[in-house]
Amino acid sequence: KWQIKFMVSRRLSRESGHRRKFLAIVDDTPECERAVAYASRRALSTGGILVLLYVIETADFQQFMGVEKIMRAEANERAALALEKFGAKLREIPNLEFENTVREGAKTEEIHALIDEDQDIAILVLAAGSGKEGPGPLVQAIAGRGPSFSIPVTVVPHDLSDEDIE
Repeated sequence: KWQIKFMVSRRLSRESGHRRKFLAIVDDTPECERAVAYASRRALSTGGILVLLYVIETADFQQFMGVEKIMRAEANERAALALEKFGAKLREIPNLEFENTVREGAKTEEIHALIDEDQDIAILVLAAGSGKEGPGPLVQAIAGRGPSFSIPVTVVPHDLSDEDIE
């Protein structure tokens, strides 16, 4: 007899005074752009808000104690540049509201923490990679969580064009 336990935190996005948020992860992968494009269209078409999350992975900092401060500053600069790159494109879309968030830590842990903290986040949007290795490490990590993941996850095919998304 199978028993599945769901670790679902209550979502507030459907309650009065709240709006559904679509979470997209910004990183240096080519598929990131597809996820942001899809999530922004969904947010716009449903009256929701797009949340862009950039996670600075801090494990590397601990290996190089002497230059930790410099590495952290450089990582924060990369995060700001990446979010600004997407922000410039998103500001061109009339009526689209979006938020930028930067967190430090392990990527999957920070994604889960943000979702737990912001109960208006209702959908995580990821894009599959095109490599032979599979859909990408983030998609695999999230999919590996199975039923313990607390919100629906949309995985966008890597070759979905802007026209198809539209």
